[in-house]
Amino acid sequence: MVYSMEMTESVPAATVPAVSHPDASESAPPDPATGSPAGIGGGAAVAAARQATERIRDPDRLRDTDLANEIEFMTARARSVGSGRANTMLAELDLRVRSYSVLSLACSGQNPSQRELAGFLSLDPSQIVALVDHLEDLGAVTREQDPRDRRSKVIVATLAGRVLFRQAAAVIQQAEDRSLQALNPAEREQLRSLLRRIAFEPSP
Repeated sequence: MVYSMEMTESVPAATVPAVSHPDASESAPPDPATGSPAGIGGGAAVAAARQATERIRDPDRLRDTDLANEIEFMTARARSVGSGRANTMLAELDLRVRSYSVLSLACSGQNPSQRELAGFLSLDPSQIVALVDHLEDLGAVTREQDPRDRRSKVIVATLAGRVLFRQAAAVIQQAEDRSLQALNPAEREQLRSLLRRIAFEPSP
């Protein structure tokens, strides 16, 4: 089973007009024995019912399901939460996780081609074109002829791009620290090692 949790813009929920319910203390006749309104506490009962409804709608209650224990789901959820946080923090630099990834590789000294970027980042070539276009608009990268293949272009960081990368890398580190705050340094390195094995070592 493959899980995909791409970040999307949220869609406002439809507004439902509030329905006014009479308070039991105002509408219920008095109890002959006590002289108090009949029923169980009037407004208190309504408040209790609302609290029960809120608990039912709490997504945290789904943590006990079988799905929440599946590795594929947990890694997809962790990626979604982490990418969402990083995207929010990178917005001030006019970057997102994907454009940051392209910029980082352009600053690596490897001079990757667009085809290599698509393969390494598991993105469609058309997506890479759009990301490189955006970075070019920022003055962060340039397209240059690939000396290995004149039909291909390599992506090279500009001086301004390297400055932008250093700023963005610091933001990414902050986002990572927030995402992994429950782990100590040794656990973080263990997680990094395990993820590298999963992400890069070829399957038998």
